[in-house]
Amino acid sequence: MSNNEAKIVSIDFKASFGVLKKYDINEDIYLTYNCLHKPALLGMFGAIIGLKGYYQAFIEGRREPEYYEKFKNMKIGIQPINSSNGNFLKTVIVYNNSVGYASKETGGNLVVKEQTLISPSYRVYILLDKDEYSIKLYKYLKNVEAEFIPYLGKNDFQIFWDKPKEHKAIKFNPSSSFSISSIFIKEDIVKAHLQESFSIDFGNENKEPFFMYFERLPIGFSQITKNYELAEFVYTNAVFKPSFELSNLYEIECEDCNKQIIQVF
Repeated sequence: MSNNEAKIVSIDFKASFGVLKKYDINEDIYLTYNCLHKPALLGMFGAIIGLKGYYQAFIEGRREPEYYEKFKNMKIGIQPINSSNGNFLKTVIVYNNSVGYASKETGGNLVVKEQTLISPSYRVYILLDKDEYSIKLYKYLKNVEAEFIPYLGKNDFQIFWDKPKEHKAIKFNPSSSFSISSIFIKEDIVKAHLQESFSIDFGNENKEPFFMYFERLPIGFSQITKNYELAEFVYTNAVFKPSFELSNLYEIECEDCNKQIIQVF
């Protein structure tokens, strides 16, 4: 295998509901990210193969949870599927928390409003490595097994997945116009590299409507504050000029789909 070739596997993760809670909300409602992000995904991987989490890290005095320490350098890609142009339906669930330490006054009742994703599903791409944890993860994913039940934000919302598919992949360097199937990090002004200007065509029902979805998502944790480190992401069906330079693009092919371009980060 040359330096430009790689093996990538894809897995479809699904849940009936999900909450990817935003940490910077200080109102009477908890809001959720729309797209699955890397720190949450790595937590799911850790649960699947039985790695330790935050509580054990605190007890043992570790700087990072074991799952994050083992998987933080893994390159992954994410693609929303069965969505409306990348967006999932959301609802607000209201519930009561009457335990003493949760309420402002002893014996009071805290009313919690929580924005919740409805039927979120994501295609996750993993750039396979040869370390023991990646190999173990792939084995568990293929056998649809888990040491701990993985969930999407809350243990009420269990994650399910299909068996992974293997793809031949090659580093992609554009020489002609192209589109990107996964979300990707916004490294430049996207509009400046569009192949065609956006136009609405009401007369062609077969033409796929143009969309462009932006979201600021976590990509890791700050070594100083331990808060999320964020990046601007884009998900679109736009066609780009070959001048649009992005890092870590791969062209993948599979038996039952056309060639696709994805970004791993």
